[in-house]
Parts: sequence; structure tokens; C-alpha cells
Amino acid sequence: MRRFTAQTATPDDVVHELLHGGGAVAISGLFSPEEIADARAIIMEHSEAETPKVTHFQGSAEETGQLKLQRRVWNLLAKGEVFSRMAAHPVLMDILRAFLGTEFIMGSIAANRILPGGPGQEPHVDYPYWDFHKPETHPVGFNGSFPMNAQVSVLLDPFTKESGATGYLPGSQKELRYPTAEDKFFDRCEQMLGEPGDVALFYGVTWHCAMPNKADHDRSAVLIQYLPKWVKPMEDMPAALPQSFLEQASPDMRQLLGLNYPYPEVLDAAKAGNTEGRT
Repeated sequence: MRRFTAQTATPDDVVHELLHGGGAVAISGLFSPEEIADARAIIMEHSEAETPKVTHFQGSAEETGQLKLQRRVWNLLAKGEVFSRMAAHPVLMDILRAFLGTEFIMGSIAANRILPGGPGQEPHVDYPYWDFHKPETHPVGFNGSFPMNAQVSVLLDPFTKESGATGYLPGSQKELRYPTAEDKFFDRCEQMLGEPGDVALFYGVTWHCAMPNKADHDRSAVLIQYLPKWVKPMEDMPAALPQSFLEQASPDMRQLLGLNYPYPEVLDAAKAGNTEGRT
């Protein structure tokens, strides 16, 4: 996986790697140890209960009764200011403007905590492609030549081979397809290794999955999904946030929450006038 720092992660270089290279990059130096410790403490507090939360690509864990070893924390923006800073980091914003268009939005921000002994996931692609194992439900000619997703993982624990660092198949983003057993993903994949504070940024059509955690420590990360402005978000964040948060949101946060994009709109009740066109 090609590695950048906060200073060397230029949008052109990162976008080229996401589309035409391995499909994933690592960026270091975006977040301080204090920010990582703050985020991790909040996530630990909100994930102590074993009550399963909604999750995905964990079919085998559900079948074997191991869902309690993988814990999700949703609606992170409401749980700590540090998560707003992570989502709207200037380096990430510049890269994502070049990758998804200048008015891109955020589709989800959540935490994934895999405890020691936690099983891995099914190799997959991410929302809005994530159900492409049913290609008949998508438009004819659907392909990944232009991106409708970018994924950011902010590592909160060491991501090592032993702890189950995310596995991915470099170059698999060049053809939109859901991986099958015949692809022998686990024989061919590499892993997104890193230390707490590192960021893994990848194109969501790159085949990937969490690997089993065989270490004696947690393997946790903040997962942020970004989408073009016109893709329906996975998580209804404005509905889950207090009105005070929305009223005080920065311009970047308003964009990320989709508050600047009016559609769908009741056009029969909208203000009259010409709303679109060059002039």
C-alpha cells in the first residue's frame, strides 16, 4: 500500500493511486495522539455492552454466535467533537473534493471494534455497491470507472497481521465486481497495516474485509464513508443529531451532512423560479 504523510498526500497523487493503482493508500500525521486517545475512550465507553448492533458482512459471526466480538458504534458526530474534526480534516477534504466532486457528502461515520477472537468479514465492496452480489438490482452497464464512494479508516489500535488489519486485493477496483470464492481472496490479499493515528483511505469497490483478530488487544477504527452529493446516504445523520448541532455546523460540516443539497424536494411547494442552468 502506497504511503503518504500529511505533507505529501497531494490530491492528484492520491486520486491516481485510488483509481489506477492499488486502490488504497495510507496517510500518517493527520491526527494527534491526544485526538486518537479521546476518540478511543468514547468508543470504548459506548461499546462495553454486548448487545449486538446493526452490522454487515458478518454472516458467519451471526451464525456461530460471535457477533458480540464485533461491536459497532453509530452516530459518532453526536458523541464527541473529535469525530467532527476527523470527518472534516482539511487534507482529507482536499483529496475527496478531487475524487468525488467539490460538493461531496458523508454517508456514515461509525466505529468498528473487533475484540480478541473476533472473526473476520466476508470479502466485499462498500455502499452503494455493497449489494452488487445481486447485480440484477443495479443498472445495466454499471461500472466503477468513476467513483461513488471513498472510505476512510482512522486507526485507533495497531493494525497488524495478527490483530486482523483490513485485507484488500490491490487493483481489484479496476473492475466493478463482487468477489466470489473462485477469486481466492484470502490467498491473494494484502493488509492495510498501520499504527494508531494512521489513516487508510480507499475506493470502496476495492475488494476488502476485516480479518480475524488473533491478537490479545482490540482492533478498533473510526470508519467514515464519503459519497457524491447525489448518492443517497447510508446513515440518516441529520435526523439523529440534535438541532443545536445542525444550527452550529461549520460550512464543511453542512456540506458533509448534505444540508446544502436540496433534493429530494417537494417541487410543487418550492419557491418559484428557474433553479438550474448555466444562466
